[in-house]
Order: sequence, then C-alpha cells, then structure tokens
Amino acid sequence: MHLQELIGSDNTRRAFLGHTLTGLGATALASLMSPRINAATSVAGGALSTLHVPQRAKRVIWLCMAGGMSHLETFDHKPKLAEMHDQDMPESYTLGQPIAQLQGKQLKCFAPQHPFKKFGDSGQELCEIFPHLGGVADELCIIRSLKTEAINHDPAHTFMNTGTTISGRPAMGSWLTYGLGSETDSLPGFVVLTSIGKHGQAQPIAQRQWHSGFLPSRFQGVEFHSTGDPVLYVGNPSGVNRGQQQDVVAAVNRLNRTFGTAVADPEISTRIAQYELAFRMQTSVPELMDVHDEPEHVFEAYGTKGGDGTFAANCLLARRLAERGVRFIQLYHRGWDHHGNIKNSIKGTAGEVDQPTAALIKDLKDRGMLDETLIVFGGEFGRTPMAQGSGRDHHIKGFSMFLCGGGIKGGITHGATDELGYNAVEDIVPVHDIHATMLYLLGIDHLRMTYRFQGRDFRLTDVHGERIDKILA
Repeated sequence: MHLQELIGSDNTRRAFLGHTLTGLGATALASLMSPRINAATSVAGGALSTLHVPQRAKRVIWLCMAGGMSHLETFDHKPKLAEMHDQDMPESYTLGQPIAQLQGKQLKCFAPQHPFKKFGDSGQELCEIFPHLGGVADELCIIRSLKTEAINHDPAHTFMNTGTTISGRPAMGSWLTYGLGSETDSLPGFVVLTSIGKHGQAQPIAQRQWHSGFLPSRFQGVEFHSTGDPVLYVGNPSGVNRGQQQDVVAAVNRLNRTFGTAVADPEISTRIAQYELAFRMQTSVPELMDVHDEPEHVFEAYGTKGGDGTFAANCLLARRLAERGVRFIQLYHRGWDHHGNIKNSIKGTAGEVDQPTAALIKDLKDRGMLDETLIVFGGEFGRTPMAQGSGRDHHIKGFSMFLCGGGIKGGITHGATDELGYNAVEDIVPVHDIHATMLYLLGIDHLRMTYRFQGRDFRLTDVHGERIDKILA
C-alpha cells in the first residue's frame, strides 16, 4: 500500500505528520527545544530553574535620559575645563578620535555651564540643577567612567539596550523576563513608558529598542501610553461585555491549542498566553492607571496629578508597576539632545526629571521596596568637552550615570574621567559591565544565562562583561 493511500486526504496527512511529530519524535524534540517551550508556556516562571547567586534585587527601573545627557552639567565636575574655556582643545585628546559633527572643525574647550555642589553626608558632587537628587545623594552610586561604542543616537540606544549595535537582538528587559519570569500574571513582565521634554531636541525612539529579538515574542516590552488609552484596544468594543469577550478568547485559544498540538510550535503557546494576558489586562490596566487612590502628599512629591504624559507621571506609574510585580520597567525621557543653548536647555530638562526621580527613590524607600529595586539613571552617551556653538556634540569616550537601590552601595562615586572630561581613565566601565552587574544583582551569572540561536549560544553581554564589585553593598 502506498503512503498516500495509507494516510488519505490532505487533512489526514497533516494529522499523520502531527501525531508522528508529537509521538515518536516528541522526546527528541523536547530535548532540543525545551528552553523555548518552557519559556513560552510558563506564565510566571522563567527559563532558569534556580538562581545562580543570591538575589539582591527583584526588579529594575531603568530611567533612560534619551538624547545624550551631558556628564559635564550633571555628575562630573571639571574645574580644569572651566579654566580652559574658549582655549584650543589639546590635540593629544582629539587627534584621530571619533567626533560626531565636530570632525574637521576648530575644537574649543567649553566650560561647564552650571556650578556643582556637595550634597548629603557623603559629600556627593552633583550639578546644582539637581537639588532634589541632591536630597537623596547618599542613596546614589555615581559612575563617572562609562564608555560606549556608538556615536549616533539610535545605534547607541541599541547598544545600551541589547549589548550590541546589531539590530534584532533581545533587549535587556526581555532577557530578564526570559530568565526570571514575572511576579504578575495580569500585567506584562516588561513595560515601557515614554515622555517628551520641552527643552531639547526629542530624538525618536524605535519600538525595536524593547523587542525580544530571537527570544520568544512574549518577552518583548509592552509600551504603555501615559495619556489616552494606556494600551491600544485594551477595552471591549461597544456592545461586548466581559463575559462575551472571555468566550471569544477561550474559543480562539482552544483552536490555537489544537493547532499547537499538531505542529508543536512554541510561538503558538506564546500566542495563547498573550491572549489570556490581554484579557486579564482589561481589568489590571485601568486599575493601574487610575491614580485617584494616591494620597495628596504623593502627588506633591512627584509634582504631578498623573495622566498628563510627563516624566513625573511616568515615575509614579513606575512605582505602581513595581508594586504589582512587573520585572523590568523602562522610562524614556526624550529631551537631552543639546547641540545648542545647553546652559538654558539642560537646566530646563533637568527640572523635568529631578523632582520625580528623587520622589521615586524616596517613595520606594518609604514603602520598603528600594532594597529590592535596582534603579538606573543615564543616557546612551555623554557630550563633548568641546563647544558646538553654545552646545555640545555627542561623546562616547567618557560619561556618567547613577545606580541606586537593590544591592548597590549608596553615597559613592566610582571611576573618573580625565581633567577635561574627555576620556574615562579610572575604573573604566564598558556598557557590558553594567549589564553583567545588573544580572548579578538579580541572581544571574551573565556567563551562564544563554539562548541558542542559529547554532550559537548568545547572552546579553555577548563575549564581554565583568561584574563591578566595588559598587556592590
């Protein structure tokens, strides 16, 4: 008897192949694909069966100062640069070095545009345009010796988010939710919020900055809008009640499960989980966004009533997301691209983020959550010590950010740039080291959490990365 006669019609052939796949070949397939299947079918658990090291932080709130925040008007005090204002930049610093838009132009030193001040018992030096952050200076670990590899905004964001300038790799939030899962089944494990400043050019942010890459798609970030509908189509259509919507979701998922049994595609399990999550979000998202239950002193601390699309409103939502078990929360504030008029513009942009960032830190501490929440505050690169008219150009050789909370030593400064703020020269911190340290604080050895794709084991830190032990509490 011919095989075609044995298995009959096209539908029967598909069933035959499906049953063969899930029968005789099931054990081998499960052995090859178990990390993907586990990741796609688990609701709250991650791909890691056990943590590699004791966990210090349960979640991350990453505050992205998009546009290239100048370290010279924020966290890196350079009196020598002030002394050399309008003098020629020494060629020993710049000869043959990558400079974005100043290449081939006369390079003049440009003094810091605002004074610095010591804050807190630790005497942390911050620019005076951050008085509220000065009030929490003893919680901050300021890193002054960062280096990155991309000198333009989009690839620099890609590098900061994924550890490579190659588009299509998973974002760090996706890696974390893949490895650890989420502490909530009613909200995504990775949530993104964006705001636009009024005092600097707002560079665009592509959604692929929070994509899951080659990881299962359920681990990609979900953007919440801070005005209007927080998630598109989260509400039911007119005339459809919750019970009817539940019937639709259940019917679609029964069909998906039948098809998934036939073809054993882990992305179908992802689709099922996402339909179910979307249904639960119809209740959880409106409750999250309704901030009317917050006391008045909280609104005063953050400087917002919520719902206005500002960075302040997003900081308040970040705390609410953290309370509800979201693993990775990323806030972009687009407004730090100060190629001109940096003196006034950076003061305005700092004013948009200073109070709410400090309020978020204090709020988490008051609620007993700061010790288990890692906060990161910084941009994709810094700005040049040389003038670009009345502003500064992009700079990758040395810049600053701060970390605080979950396992980070507060009240310290780590690393240094040279006396003009051009090169990181002491305790240099590549971006991969930030990722390695972040994973360690969350209980993950960055060398051991990998995902096999196209014949290679990938990780967030690629083939780089060292833990920064000096900043750990």
